[in-house]
Amino acid sequence: RPWTSNDDRRAGLTAWLDHYNLDRHHLGIRGKTPIDRINNGRGQYT
Repeated sequence: RPWTSNDDRRAGLTAWLDHYNLDRHHLGIRGKTPIDRINNGRGQYT
């Protein structure tokens, strides 16, 4: 997606990182989310 400004890009990146690391299940790690793949990740992710 083309961004119109760095502020828009920055705002979109935060939402994308949350989706990628917290919600999206990855086949390469047996259907887990990246945050669930590491030890104690959900409590430490900010």
